[in-house]
Amino acid sequence: MSDDENALGPPSSGAETALDIASLVASAVPWVGGPVSAVLSGMSVGRKFSRVREVLAGMADDLQHFKSEASERYVKSDEFEELLENVLRRAADERNEEKRCLYRAFLTQSITSAGPSYDEQMKILRALDAVQPDHVRVLRALLQQPPTGDLGIMGSPLQTLHQRLADLPPITSSSLSSSSTTCDLRASNPSRR
Repeated sequence: MSDDENALGPPSSGAETALDIASLVASAVPWVGGPVSAVLSGMSVGRKFSRVREVLAGMADDLQHFKSEASERYVKSDEFEELLENVLRRAADERNEEKRCLYRAFLTQSITSAGPSYDEQMKILRALDAVQPDHVRVLRALLQQPPTGDLGIMGSPLQTLHQRLADLPPITSSSLSSSSTTCDLRASNPSRR
């Protein structure tokens, strides 16, 4: 994405940055520009704008060749504007680049598909909030295709996963007991308290 950042140039002030981002999105995907500028008018500057800029520039790239009347109507709705604001606020606060990419993909998907209702999308967004960078790495390792050709003797699925995640610390029962996921599971299953 360095080409996009170079094309955008360095931001000079908060107001100019908001206008730059809105004009970028409006020029790449004109029908998304209005809601984007409405959300950006209330955001802070600095690193957060840089993160939002990254997500929006990527989304603009993703949508560059996409065109749909239904999507155009959807992005003009109050629901989309609220969803966009929620996602961009989360992206602005998110320090991890991989997670910002997930927010970008979420936004792109919400525009390109007739997808679920606003409430369902907010549930998905809250689930995305709980995803940590290591979770993304584990999911990528699980989805990785096995190598083709002569494999010789194959190991167990767990051994293969361990090899793909060699630099990830091993998961122990003590690390699970202190994680928020375990707490969430206990909260949703009263018999386990």
